[in-house]
Amino acid sequence: MTAPTVLSHIHLGLLEPVRAAHPEVALVRIPEEGPLPDEARGKILLTQTWGAPNLAAVMERGIEWVHTFGTGVDRYPFDTLGGAVLTCSRGASAIPIAEWVMAMMLTYEKSLPAQWIEAPVERWNMATLGGLHGRTLGILGFGGIGQAIARHALGFGMKVCAYRRSDAPSPLEGVEMAGSPEALIAEADHFVVAAPATAETRHLLGVRLFAAAKPGLHLVNIARGSLVDQDALRVALEDGRVACASLDTVSPEPLPEGHWLYTHPKVRLSPHISWSGPGALEGLIEPFVENLARYRAGEPLTHVVDRGAGY
Repeated sequence: MTAPTVLSHIHLGLLEPVRAAHPEVALVRIPEEGPLPDEARGKILLTQTWGAPNLAAVMERGIEWVHTFGTGVDRYPFDTLGGAVLTCSRGASAIPIAEWVMAMMLTYEKSLPAQWIEAPVERWNMATLGGLHGRTLGILGFGGIGQAIARHALGFGMKVCAYRRSDAPSPLEGVEMAGSPEALIAEADHFVVAAPATAETRHLLGVRLFAAAKPGLHLVNIARGSLVDQDALRVALEDGRVACASLDTVSPEPLPEGHWLYTHPKVRLSPHISWSGPGALEGLIEPFVENLARYRAGEPLTHVVDRGAGY
């Protein structure tokens, strides 16, 4: 098969792994806005998870496969795809995100940074701290990220339960599968949102689900802000049903100045950075490199997005 041309909205400096594995493939950087160069034609497009302003024009250049440089595709304009296949880097950020989740749970249980001192205290060697061992972790969504979180949590001696849309058994030994989100949150001390953002999951964590939660819940969201009804969360924080919310994703992003989530004493807010870690960007390109080998060999692609399901 003749080496294909890849049109890329991604800066070519990030594509060294592609060059190393496929030196014969032509990588052509194209602008995200405005007209395209006449010679910019190819069958493969590498783009952002939200596409680009000139995406429709790019698709007219012969594109038959689109890969997004990221995981969630909830913002991708599916209506521009036509007959093209869409893939993503699903699960590529699983390790750094799992580490972030563990950090958030440990921070909560160990009451950090409140335990740091800057002057002598009344009593040394004394504190009342929590722990992860023996606690129950509920994971909503059990794809690559959810499974990575589960592996880390099992190593800390946590009881791990998960829920996903499929009724398939757990792929991980030691993880119990819950029959519903309500059953999952009712048992959880820590509850991690790791499900994709779709029309079905919008505001899944709302009044009804928070009402089913064990009082004193620690909520961690590393998925998308749209899964959480933030008005219902505020009520749950105020009445103690949720003791703390560690939110790496919110809606909208970025939050406007003065939003209540910035200053609520029970909210720990971070600017959508849980994916970050050593080699994180290189990790996002690896699924594309592997799929490019499959494409050139005429083999089925992996990490294909189900347009009907939305992920």
